[in-house]
Amino acid sequence: MADDLTGVDGAELERRVDLLRERMRPLEQDLSVLRGERDVLLTEIRRRRRLAERNSRAELKASMREGELPSVAELVAGSDSGSLDDYVYNLKTGGQVRLGFPGSRSQALTFTDGVKIANASDLADAARLYAAGWELGSPGRPGVRVHFPGTRQERLVPADEVYARPGERGTG
Repeated sequence: MADDLTGVDGAELERRVDLLRERMRPLEQDLSVLRGERDVLLTEIRRRRRLAERNSRAELKASMREGELPSVAELVAGSDSGSLDDYVYNLKTGGQVRLGFPGSRSQALTFTDGVKIANASDLADAARLYAAGWELGSPGRPGVRVHFPGTRQERLVPADEVYARPGERGTG
């Protein structure tokens, strides 16, 4: 509507607005129906996604219980090379975590000899420290520091409660 509206009186403007509203009413009703149909479909997509995530988590927890996945302690004890990023790590509850501190670019494990600490950035470093008698954790605080991806939330977890499974990068 490219009309010059400065010369149109107020009553005519009101009449034009009322006409447009009348023309828009059926379109708005159709749009409301379409939005409702869209929302039903999106709800079903979310339901299916949540069901798949729940089933995947249940399968993961079953694999952990059956001993199919090594704990981080078992991984360190049984590996002598490889990247920590070749694995995806999960708590025994099924939640996915990353090793080390939140915000760090790469995953790491902390070891202690009871007094000093050392960080292992890959499985070769971890195997070397483990073979030298060092334990996972820091002095007086055994365990593995983990954080939840995308958050600043971190915690120290016993090494036998964090499980490793081959990730997309490697086969373990």
